[in-house]
Amino acid sequence: MAPCFRRERKNAALVVFAGIGNEKRKQSSNIEGEGSMAITIEIPTAFRRFTEGEPVVDSGATTVAEALNELTSRFPALSRHVRDDQGQIRQFLNVYLNEEDIRFLGGESCVVKDGDRVLLVPSIAGG
Repeated sequence: MAPCFRRERKNAALVVFAGIGNEKRKQSSNIEGEGSMAITIEIPTAFRRFTEGEPVVDSGATTVAEALNELTSRFPALSRHVRDDQGQIRQFLNVYLNEEDIRFLGGESCVVKDGDRVLLVPSIAGG
């Protein structure tokens, strides 16, 4: 498993995650079961119709890839919104580990630790 490297950036942009954080979270059980390491996957409002309305899902994953695989196994309808036909994260879905884009942390193979947060943020286009 590849280690995650956090980049230090001067004048880093503030990332705002709409619909995440300032709401009452539902209690959800670990995907892997009790006693495993706990990370949380925060679900954007647009995807909650595929997660039975759950804004946060707990996981016992050890990498970002494993967390996404567990999430899409638990909620199969979400799968096509997370991964493309080749199994890659969709181009217009940004995945963050503790508010840092995983593309700058080594990608999906990035190792997660107890208490980490994985955030799914779909890109929104319009004019």
